Amino acid sequence: MKGNYRWVVVALLFFATTINYLDRQVIGLLKPTLEKELNWSETDYSFIVMCFTASYAIGLLAFGKVIDKIGSKMGYSISIVIWSIACMAHALAKTTFGFGVARAALGAGEAGNFPAAIKTVAEWFPKRERALATGIFNSGANIGAMVAPIMVPWILGAYGWEEAFLITGAIGFIWLALWWWFYEIPAKHKSVTPEELAHIQNEEEDVTEVAPIAWGKLFGYRQTWVFIVGKFFTDPIWWFFLFWLPSYFSTTFALDLKKPSLHLAILFTCTSIGSIGGGYISGYFIKKGWPVYKARKYSMFFFALCAVPIIGARWATDIWQAVFLISIAASAHQAWSANIFTTVSDMFPKHAVSSVVGIGGLAGSLGGVIFPYIIGVILDSYKADQALSAGYNVIFVACGCAYLFAWLLIHFISPKMEAVKS
Repeated sequence: MKGNYRWVVVALLFFATTINYLDRQVIGLLKPTLEKELNWSETDYSFIVMCFTASYAIGLLAFGKVIDKIGSKMGYSISIVIWSIACMAHALAKTTFGFGVARAALGAGEAGNFPAAIKTVAEWFPKRERALATGIFNSGANIGAMVAPIMVPWILGAYGWEEAFLITGAIGFIWLALWWWFYEIPAKHKSVTPEELAHIQNEEEDVTEVAPIAWGKLFGYRQTWVFIVGKFFTDPIWWFFLFWLPSYFSTTFALDLKKPSLHLAILFTCTSIGSIGGGYISGYFIKKGWPVYKARKYSMFFFALCAVPIIGARWATDIWQAVFLISIAASAHQAWSANIFTTVSDMFPKHAVSSVVGIGGLAGSLGGVIFPYIIGVILDSYKADQALSAGYNVIFVACGCAYLFAWLLIHFISPKMEAVKS
C-alpha cells in the first residue's frame, strides 16, 4: 500500500492557513465599530492596512530566505508564535498608531505561512499533485475568512472587540502543538511507508541537477519575474476583498456587522471551491498528458477571465447580486493563487522554493501597500461627495482587469515557463 500521510500534512497546512486568515480578517469586521470608537477616516484605516502589508512584504523576504535555511518545521513555528502574539496585542491598542504597530507585527509573523507551506508541499508531493495540495491548503484562507464573519460578531456582541483579538490570536498556539506532534520531513517520518516515500520522490520531470542558487541571483531569472508579476498585480485584489468587503456591504446594503454575516460566509465558502478546483483543473490537464507549463497557463487564463464579471457589481440592485458577482471573482483569485504558487515549485529546485515565494510575496505585498492607499483616497473623495458606492464601483473595474493584465505580462516574460537549468 502506497500510504497517504502526505494528506495529513496538507491538513495541518490547511488549518494553519485558516488561522492565518482568521486573525488578519478580524479588523475588517470590526472596522465600523473601531471607526466610531477611534474616529477613523477611510485614510486612517488605509494607513493601518498599509502597515500590515508593508510589514508582510518585508517579512516574506526574510522568512523566505530563513525557511530555506532552517527548514519548514522550525520556520513555521516561529511564524505562528509571532503572529498569534501580535493578534492578541491588538487588544492593547487604543490609538490609530497603536493599531498600526500591532498590524505591522501581525504582518511580519503571518509572512512565514506561505513560504513554509509551499516548501512543505514541494517536499511532500510530486509535481503532478502539488497544485491540488496547494489548492487544498490555500482554501484555508477562504475558510478563515468564512469563519470570521460568524465568529467575530458573536464575540463582539458577547464580550467586546478586545476579546475578539485575544480569542482568535490564542488559537494559533493549539495548532503549534499539533504541528510539533505530527510533522517531520518525509525521509525521517515514521508514518511514511517506503512506497509513499518513493511516490513523493518521483521527480522524473527533473532530469538536470541544479546547483544551489545564491539568493541575489534569483532576480536574474525570468522565472522569478513570472511569480513577481503574478503576485504584484493580483494580491492587492485579495487584500481588498478581505479588508474592505465587510465595509462595502455595510455602507452599500446596510449589512449589520454586529451580527453573524451569512452573506460574507457564503462568499468566502465559494472561494474554497475555487481554490481546490483551480488546483484540480491544472493537475487534471497534466494527467492527460499536457506539458506542465501549458496546464498551468491555460488554467490561469481561464481564471483571469472569470474575474472580469465583478465589474458588473456596480449595477447590483440588492446584496445577493453583489455577493454572486464578487464570489465568482474571489473564487477566480483563489484558483489563480493555487496555480501561481505552484509555478514556483514547477520552475525552481526545492532548495530555492521558499526564497522565490518570499520574493514574489514581497512584490504582492508592495502592491498591497500601494492599492490600499489608492482605495483610501478614492473612497474618501467619493464619501465627501456622498457617493461612496460609486467609489467602490471604480475599484471593482480595477479588480476585474488585474488578472488578465498579469497573465499577459507573464506570457510575455516566459511563454513556456521553463524549469531553471543552471
